[in-house]
Amino acid sequence: MDRTERFHKIDQLLRERRSTPLAVMMEEMEVSRATVKRDIEYMRDRLGAPIVWDASLRGYRYDHSQPGADSFSLPGLWFNASEIYALLTMDQLLSNLQPGLLGPHLEPLRRRVHALLEQGDHGREELAGRIRIAPVARREVDEPIFETLASALLQRRRLNLHHYNRASDKVVERQVSPQRLLYYRDNWYLDAWCHLRKGLRSFGVDAIRQAQILEQQAREVPEKDLDAVYRAGYGIFAGREVQKAVLRFSPQAARWVASETWHGAQKGYYDEQGFYILEIPYSVDTELIMDILRHGPQVEVLKPPQLREKLREQLSLALAQYQEEE
Repeated sequence: MDRTERFHKIDQLLRERRSTPLAVMMEEMEVSRATVKRDIEYMRDRLGAPIVWDASLRGYRYDHSQPGADSFSLPGLWFNASEIYALLTMDQLLSNLQPGLLGPHLEPLRRRVHALLEQGDHGREELAGRIRIAPVARREVDEPIFETLASALLQRRRLNLHHYNRASDKVVERQVSPQRLLYYRDNWYLDAWCHLRKGLRSFGVDAIRQAQILEQQAREVPEKDLDAVYRAGYGIFAGREVQKAVLRFSPQAARWVASETWHGAQKGYYDEQGFYILEIPYSVDTELIMDILRHGPQVEVLKPPQLREKLREQLSLALAQYQEEE
């Protein structure tokens, strides 16, 4: 039990009893007499706890005659050690969402998190130096465009977008009804109903060159329909026509993959030879192929045939770049 948890326990004991003997505190927290006395002194001197020793009751109690004693509380100390570290992780995530992005809205929350962290056994700066979150392959987002998207999303208004399509190397104009903003693999995406294509589409926020809020009300897509399209597919690529990929990982790769979640509806099991079989639903294979390729020779696509063939083609093209010229 760390010091933060002991403070909480002392506060609990003092509120539950008319007085609490020192021996009871030592037994409840499994600490020495000196530790309990140091904790009480800290609570009294640094946190303003109205704790007094009552000689007649032979124990410690809260002195409700002191000014403000009835309203005294230990702000933030209902968090235990693991929750404090979770707060630090939250602070790191808020810091890394995007420089300047949502800053005015997130800063009050960050200040509150900092205050809570400072009340633990270790200062925030010390903890921050020990826990680090490193964004990978993050693409920069234009802050005014992000704010426009968020405003239209919350106001339930349509948007006119100029979106750069990297596949075609062209900027296309679309009128959309925003449904969700998604932060996925260190990048932002806008899930929206495209009025040109008459269907749901995802747009990388970093690829949006212009965004204008329109007067028309946004089309509402029911939650279940959004989930049917976006959660059924694999990764960021959505679709209703779902297939099942069956992958076989080597026993060595299985030591890692068996503990990973590739999809919420995946199924995994070991075969008789110790290979790990992973069954994954997908609708568009783009991201799935990228994730399979990073395992190199440690994975084989068993089904479906078209996915297996596409992987073979990708590997052949990659190998061709390393063939020595005759």
